[in-house]
Amino acid sequence: MKQVLIAGISGAIGHALAERLLERDSRVSVVGLCRNPSSVAFSDEQSDRISLIPWDAAEKDSARTAAEKLKEVVPEEAGLDTLIYAAGILHGPGVTPEKRLEDLDAEAFAHAFSVNATGFAMLVQAISPWLRHRRFKRIVAVSARVGSITDNGFGGWYAYRSSKAALNMLVRNLSIELPRKYRPLACVAVHPGTTLSPLSRPFARSLAQLQVHEPGETAENILNVAEGLTENDNGTFLSWDGSAIPW
Repeated sequence: MKQVLIAGISGAIGHALAERLLERDSRVSVVGLCRNPSSVAFSDEQSDRISLIPWDAAEKDSARTAAEKLKEVVPEEAGLDTLIYAAGILHGPGVTPEKRLEDLDAEAFAHAFSVNATGFAMLVQAISPWLRHRRFKRIVAVSARVGSITDNGFGGWYAYRSSKAALNMLVRNLSIELPRKYRPLACVAVHPGTTLSPLSRPFARSLAQLQVHEPGETAENILNVAEGLTENDNGTFLSWDGSAIPW
């Protein structure tokens, strides 16, 4: 992985992914997408290998605008080796994980889908010209085990679960179409494991019963999975340890 695009680089996992990539290989360059690039900081020795572009998963034209700016950093003919979609929302202003049917809110639902699913599809569409090269390409969508329909035994978290399930379906669809145009390629969904981050902080009491990773550990795990991908893994849903998760 030499030229990597990380969507959601301002988040705990996205930022840690960029740091680990740059630590692993001095030849790697990272393009990071986030709403407010000025809020993202890296060490002096890493910053010269990172380019930041404004992008908002919830805005319908943001992916197209970001792709125009990407041309200034990475020519289409140079291509991208890896896209990691690390953007996601579980809670925030007007968005709270629902426990009951009575808690559902249409606007919160729409926002969760725009960030967790639609933003991914529109970004892949926008950067597809960078996939035309003949090197092996990786598209990694950071999903969640709670997006597995088969694995859902507790209910609740309606918007988050269903939007992550939608993300998984997008991965599956793209894994069928993209190889027809851009082979060799692997498009996968990856469950990062429970990670200490602003996303998980409100659930600290519940985390005591789970295996929890620091963002750096999560990044290492995701990168190990990504680097081990082959064309045979295309269209799969994988956990942070490389094991398969039922859709």
